[in-house]
Amino acid sequence: MDVKLLKKVQNLKPATAGVVKTWARRSQISPEMIGFTFGVHNGKSHIEVLVNEDMVGHRLGEFSPTKKFLRHGGKMQKEMEAKKAEAEIASAKSAKESTAAAPAAKK
Repeated sequence: MDVKLLKKVQNLKPATAGVVKTWARRSQISPEMIGFTFGVHNGKSHIEVLVNEDMVGHRLGEFSPTKKFLRHGGKMQKEMEAKKAEAEIASAKSAKESTAAAPAAKK
């Protein structure tokens, strides 16, 4: 555990601490850290991590991902998305036609 981070935690109480900013992603979570909210740096910004009992023994960096997953790409993915969009449009048209036909049948 990072010595500076341990000093910060020992001087504060979890209820009144707010967010404790840290760049020490390699710091291991200890039982003293339970209840604190840490702002763990991911290379761009600080991501808030609320520590609970299940996290003890893990590293702070595990809960602050450094890369943003967008989606798997490629030609196949684009084709699948196009088919999905076409299916949505077709279902919307059929629903619109059925609602338009229903009032005409009542007259």
